[in-house]
Amino acid sequence: MTAAQRRGRKLMMTPGELEEFLATERVCRVATVSADGSPHVSPLWFVWHGGSLWLYSLTRSRRWAGLRRDARLAVVVDAGREYDELRGAELTGTAAFVGEVPRTGQPHAALEPVERLFARKYFGLGTLPHDGRHAWLRLTPDAVTSWDFRKLGSPQPPPAAR
Repeated sequence: MTAAQRRGRKLMMTPGELEEFLATERVCRVATVSADGSPHVSPLWFVWHGGSLWLYSLTRSRRWAGLRRDARLAVVVDAGREYDELRGAELTGTAAFVGEVPRTGQPHAALEPVERLFARKYFGLGTLPHDGRHAWLRLTPDAVTSWDFRKLGSPQPPPAAR
């Protein structure tokens, strides 16, 4: 998929585990670079398809404006509440803008399966209604780091805060 993960190999997800995790989780956090160089992080719905993370973003958002200036981004998808349940993935790379902006539903072969997945996942529909306010971003990651603390076995509390 991407560059090999060097640290935490014991905790990293297998390719199959990562595929299932990214296909089923519902919310990610997208980090972009603002005009002044500061980070901006926001939650967003997504779908995982064809080795890429697909993000349906408002085109009049700080996130969209930031990516138009600097298309680099990092995305974290994570789950779990207790220490021994924590799992997730960080994906980094460059955003690609796909389809018309904003999306009005013009036929686009690459977006057909993505929009079906998105409509089913979030709305229980077969087709995605287009509102003329959103458009698609695709992140085909350059690097992926994953973790699954459930692989530790018995619960390991974090070290005491100093």
